Amino acid sequence: MPFLSDTLARVKPSPTIAMTNKAAELKAQGRDIIGLSAGEPDFDTPANIAEAGGRAIAEGKTRYTAVDGIPELKRAICAKFKRDNDLDYTPSEVSVGTGGKQVLYNALMATLNPGDEVIIPAPYWVSYPDMVLLAGGTPVTVACGIETGYKLTAETLEAAITPNTKWLLFNSPSNPTGAGYSHDELKALTDVLLRHDHVWVMTDDMYEHLAFGDFRFTTPAQVEPGLKDRTLTVNGVSKAYAMTGWRIGYAAGPEPLIRAMAKLQSQSTSNPCSVSQWAAVEALDGPQDFIAPNNAVFQRRRDLVVAGLNAAPGVTCPVPDGAFYVYPDISGCIGKTSTGGTVIADDEAFATALLEEEGVAVVFGAAFGLSPNFRVSYATSDAALEEACGRIRRFCEGLR
Repeated sequence: MPFLSDTLARVKPSPTIAMTNKAAELKAQGRDIIGLSAGEPDFDTPANIAEAGGRAIAEGKTRYTAVDGIPELKRAICAKFKRDNDLDYTPSEVSVGTGGKQVLYNALMATLNPGDEVIIPAPYWVSYPDMVLLAGGTPVTVACGIETGYKLTAETLEAAITPNTKWLLFNSPSNPTGAGYSHDELKALTDVLLRHDHVWVMTDDMYEHLAFGDFRFTTPAQVEPGLKDRTLTVNGVSKAYAMTGWRIGYAAGPEPLIRAMAKLQSQSTSNPCSVSQWAAVEALDGPQDFIAPNNAVFQRRRDLVVAGLNAAPGVTCPVPDGAFYVYPDISGCIGKTSTGGTVIADDEAFATALLEEEGVAVVFGAAFGLSPNFRVSYATSDAALEEACGRIRRFCEGLR
């Protein structure tokens, strides 16, 4: 009898974490490594938020809380949804977890049965398909190539829906592409979903506030109120508030689903960190004036990276609408051989050779379900990005 669960065989470790770890190992060996694989802001948590966490400790708010969030945080989340998205929720329709990943996982675990399908547009965040598999469902990936701006269309959504479809798992702005859906693009998708009342929508809005230029963020339940009763709107404080390590994510949706998620969480992690919850109250209720200056930094970095990568032979890098990623196409590099003798058979070979020969860590496109591409996280200094783009250009110029 095998010791490990058969369920574990359905999934693979996170490729982003694997690449980050490999880069760290090389750096520990003395190599000059520029890491562009980790998806977290390089800003410190704003002082008022950190101070709120400190006050919580000083005031003894370090005990167990309600399983899925303190009332004060649930009220702050309801206020945020009304303020930012014109969505009305009550605290009983809100769930708080240890990061957005747990909230997504809870929802899938609470709703999926064998044979249930989840539509996932590709490129996708690496964890989506594996979470569906762990929950016993079937991920149905839909390729969304560079020709559609890496975005799902109404036609491809319609074609993917079957009687077994339970969820559309949706992310805008996107990790890994930074692509954002306009109001009209979302309306075309929600019009399809209105015709299929057995399909629910799980929308991952983690990068909501990281939007650039003329792009204006909207979320499906905001665009089509008729879908609100079968939509779980997921968000968190990790990205916009530079609170990745605080581990607070949240969601709002129909109360029966929220109760089911709380039941599951009560038998897994129980409550999120009490101190982090109080810091998140300050994040959502406190000043928001740091978001625009941070976005200006990210937009400058985006423009720097897009220009630098488009100067590399064989690379085509679209301009993303938000988040802090670019997802260049490297079709022009496939089949060539690097200066170090590696045949670039696919994007994984490209990323591996780039790390070994030039010391730049990126994540290969196959990890996100669409090739040949790679993902760059530009949440690091301008100097590091300029140097990295120069190394990538040199690597591509050396391909023969």
